[in-house]
Amino acid sequence: MKRSLSRPQLSISDGSDGGITKYSKIEPVLLGLSEKRGYSNEDNLTNELKEELFKRHMLEPELIGFPDYPLDSGWEMYRHGMGKHFVKTHRHLYIPSNAATLNKIWSLIQNVSSFELRNKLRWIFTNIVFRCSKFNRRLPSGGGAPITGVLYIPSMIRQENPVALFHSRIEMVLNKVVASIPYQLNSSCIQTGDLGTLNLPKDVVDYAFIDPPFGSNIYYADMNFLWESWLSVFTDRKPEAIISDRALSEKKSMEDYGKLMFCSFNTLRQALKPGRWLTVEFHNSSNTVWNVISESLQRAGFVVADVRTLDKKQKSFRQTTAAGAVKQDLIISAYKPDSGLEKRFRLIAQTEDGVWDFLRSHLKQLPTFVSKDGQVEVIAERKNYLLFDRMVAFHVQRGARVPISAAEFYQGLTQRFPERDGMYFLSEQVAEYDKKRMTVKDVLQLQLIVTDESSAIQWLKQQLTRKPQTFQELHPQFIREIGGWQKHEKPLELSQLLEQNFLRYDGIEEVPSQIHSYLSTNFRDLRKLNKDDPALIAKAKNRWYVPDPNKAGDLEKLRERSLLKEFEEYRATKQKRLKVFRLEAVRAGFKKAWQERDYITIIEVADKVPEKVLQEDPKLLMWYDQALTRRGEGL
Repeated sequence: MKRSLSRPQLSISDGSDGGITKYSKIEPVLLGLSEKRGYSNEDNLTNELKEELFKRHMLEPELIGFPDYPLDSGWEMYRHGMGKHFVKTHRHLYIPSNAATLNKIWSLIQNVSSFELRNKLRWIFTNIVFRCSKFNRRLPSGGGAPITGVLYIPSMIRQENPVALFHSRIEMVLNKVVASIPYQLNSSCIQTGDLGTLNLPKDVVDYAFIDPPFGSNIYYADMNFLWESWLSVFTDRKPEAIISDRALSEKKSMEDYGKLMFCSFNTLRQALKPGRWLTVEFHNSSNTVWNVISESLQRAGFVVADVRTLDKKQKSFRQTTAAGAVKQDLIISAYKPDSGLEKRFRLIAQTEDGVWDFLRSHLKQLPTFVSKDGQVEVIAERKNYLLFDRMVAFHVQRGARVPISAAEFYQGLTQRFPERDGMYFLSEQVAEYDKKRMTVKDVLQLQLIVTDESSAIQWLKQQLTRKPQTFQELHPQFIREIGGWQKHEKPLELSQLLEQNFLRYDGIEEVPSQIHSYLSTNFRDLRKLNKDDPALIAKAKNRWYVPDPNKAGDLEKLRERSLLKEFEEYRATKQKRLKVFRLEAVRAGFKKAWQERDYITIIEVADKVPEKVLQEDPKLLMWYDQALTRRGEGL
């Protein structure tokens, strides 16, 4: 493999102090021969011309005033082959002739008397340094461009002419871009700094958009090295929100990253007006990083209202080449609760009135109707289980007990809010949804991937809502869906999931409405039959169906009792780490411990859960982080 090969070296006299500098060997090559340009395909570089080009471009000139700064293995970007290329300082990132030319251009810019023009020229100069460096790779088209988001020296470097490139940028930027922008001194404000500590006024911002660092995807301070070396002003790395294991003072863990993101989101929450929105564009293939972002966002006081994908069409280098890389960005829409809701919640927290007051406010913020290609898109945030999750998170982030169970919540939801296509609306929203729903035919169902007990239950609910089925009908489908079942998650039989969460019609009483509706709609011979008709009963017998909320409450209580029994086993076990366990049982146990303000139990069991599982599950992470914050109250 190429990475295992040794690169040939060159030892060249350093013109500045008489020392010797080592380089990876680079030879000039004439490419793109064309008879139209006066070349013949037989033309080649003679040894004499090669020697002349080598002397002109590769021998170190005397670089007076060149802003040279050290570069070593402590930098994350150094891992991308800098050592193999013998790069030790800023100067080594350029072919020597380009370093000399850039240095000359920079010194001329520094002598420009006009402050405004000097700054514009500096801006243009920093725009060309990447193209004039060894990072500039030759493209198949014949042009050149560095790989974005990473500092990488390619095998085939295209050497640009810095003077020509600078002149072209002056023409483009000064004469076209800058001239087209109306200059108004007070029309906007640009401020640079650490968002986590920015002193912004409170309740003044109408909208915020943030495109944060995505964990360890890009090391921004490293990427700034070239132009910051020319400016002699470097990024303060201490507040940089990245994940890095390098052996310098800037080493940061996932926990450090989460704290920095929380501080940033907290600044934005304080600056936003109540009821206004924040959009977060996010890209990372790691569930752990996604959960840290999501948890930090909610811990700062935001309520997540929508998560969807953004296809930017043009993929980054890592999206194109990395195995398992996420091909699209996530767009997270969240809002700052209005001051009225916060004031009311402080008065009625930990009561049912507080639950439904929050839910009315939350439903008001959610989009009412979304369509795509002539189909209705299911708005996931309007599904009952996600509404329950948002309600729980709202209480937990404010240190309040959750006053009702999931079954009680689902029952109250059905009683208080109209339902359409599995989504819940305010009464004033449902008319708008019904009107627009008539313009399309089909509902685009959510794509569920079964990886654990929770997602398996949601998948079964989706299947049985659409069509009540027998065990024999469901089983082959279920087997196909559980291929991605997580290793740490305790395997559960389909029969167990059905018995704990759904009802089976035994043929003794009347056919339930859920089954009757499906059969009378899809079978002509069963239409207009009474629910006690023998033919209907025979067709309906042994079909599993989704219980109505009144009966679901009893099932939920039985299931919760079983989950808490397993959780008690996890709490009492002497194992340091749980290898295979029921994630739903841990969630149920954490919720019960939170209600009882038993924060120590949450922390003790969390220490037994594998770190990766804890970090990748947003619910567990929420309970755990809040327990750590409040553990003093539980002692």
